[in-house]
Amino acid sequence: MAAPVYPAWVTRWVSGQWRQKKRPPVLRPTRPLVLANKVANRKEKAGEATCITEMSVMMACWKQNDFNDAACAEEIRTFYDCVAKAEKERKNLNEDTLSPQGNMPSSKVNKLLRRFPQITRYV
Repeated sequence: MAAPVYPAWVTRWVSGQWRQKKRPPVLRPTRPLVLANKVANRKEKAGEATCITEMSVMMACWKQNDFNDAACAEEIRTFYDCVAKAEKERKNLNEDTLSPQGNMPSSKVNKLLRRFPQITRYV
C-alpha cells in the first residue's frame, strides 16, 4: 500500500518550516517615541480626616454646657493643637517629592519636565 501524498504546504506545516520563514510584523509608531514636555494636571486625592476624635469631644462638651466656650476651654485647646499638628505634617509632606502612595504630583512632574525638556531633533 502506498503512502498518501500531501501538498507541499502540509509537509512544511508539520515540520515547522513555516515558522522560520515568517518575519515579525513591522511596527510603525503613529507618534514619535519621546516623552511629552508636560503631563495633564490631576487633582491629588484627599487624605483621611484628622482630629475627628478631638472634634467630637469638643462638640460633646459644647452640647453638655449649652455651647459655652469658657467651660470647654481645655477641649477647644486640644482640638486646635491637633489641627496645627496635622497642618504642619501636611506642609512637611508637600515638601517631599513623593506622595504617600509613591506618586509625584503633576505640578512637580511638569516642573521637572520644563527643567529637562525632551530632545526631539538631533544636532
